[in-house]
Amino acid sequence: MDTDRRPLWQEEPAARPRMADPVRTAAVRAVIIVAITLTQAMVAFLSTLAGSWLAFPAVLSTVASTVVATWAVLDVWVTRQVWVQRNGVQSQPSSTARELRRERRRARRQGRRESRDGRSRVDRAAA
Repeated sequence: MDTDRRPLWQEEPAARPRMADPVRTAAVRAVIIVAITLTQAMVAFLSTLAGSWLAFPAVLSTVASTVVATWAVLDVWVTRQVWVQRNGVQSQPSSTARELRRERRRARRQGRRESRDGRSRVDRAAA
């Protein structure tokens, strides 16, 4: 008998990072609304072919649902843009840019210290 058991599945890293919660919520809402709209369109089409009294109200509700579905899909896009603008893409600066920033910060701090003390570090070292 084989005593070495292989796992049922193996974890693989995701190809893309997970969507932000507000964007995912808007996307799920849009998918549900679009699915309902497509179902309504199919009912409207079939009831029109059958000559049913339900055809006219179904077509009207399908037109209204199409407007709502378009709005929902645009909401996903706008929510994603707003989220990216507020939270941004976290960029990693290159080591040279980081070092230049550190040097500027050091110079600023030293300038503040000197202006606060009224004398430079050289004067203090000589005293």
